[in-house]
Amino acid sequence: MIVSLTIVRYRKLFIPFALLAMAIHRLPLFRQKGCTFWKLMGSGKNGTFDTKPDWQQWGLLAVWDDHASFEQFHHQSFIAFWWNFFFVEKWTILLSPLQSHGKWDGKEPFGNVQTDIYDGPVAVLTRATIRLNKLKHFWGNVDGIADLMSTAKGFIASFGIGEAPLYRQATFSMWESLEDIKAFAYRSKEHSEVIKKTRAENWYKEELFARFKPIATFGTIKGKDPLGDHTNLFNK
Repeated sequence: MIVSLTIVRYRKLFIPFALLAMAIHRLPLFRQKGCTFWKLMGSGKNGTFDTKPDWQQWGLLAVWDDHASFEQFHHQSFIAFWWNFFFVEKWTILLSPLQSHGKWDGKEPFGNVQTDIYDGPVAVLTRATIRLNKLKHFWGNVDGIADLMSTAKGFIASFGIGEAPLYRQATFSMWESLEDIKAFAYRSKEHSEVIKKTRAENWYKEELFARFKPIATFGTIKGKDPLGDHTNLFNK
């Protein structure tokens, strides 16, 4: 199994085609050989976690049987042709699941893996369907946590993505080590308090948390590599 996350950015002139892609790309993905799970997603303002959408930036997360299946999609698919035709800027990261728990639309897309022995950079995906009557609670806390994460030790980069505005949200982040993730998640008072709130107040209808080993990255967003000087860590 290999997981890919591709972030794409359209020119302002082509925003209508970006919106159209969210509809018509579903059919080729349904028929894509070797693809066992996929999600087309939008982004928050400037690609961050925000209630306001960024109409230029979008994402595709997919799970593949093997690397050859991804390569076929990357070089020969209708979607690859579409992105090239509209001069889309794109950045892709390839991943191998280390740990996953929870479900996404009732499925376990990354399997029930639990790899405890790993020493290296880690990518994290947190995803949830937020209960409509808990939206105010969720968005009232998320800004502070996002700001806290961006200054945490070992943090490299993140993207706010989602299948639907406001209530079907995900965060993809990259860290230098598993220890840095644990320090932020469990030793940060602010973050720990928010985690307690989500459980006590039952914010989520469905949620998933997964960690991955980065395999490779390529491309740019806004003219630069989101990983900056950390690229070598991910492409060893």
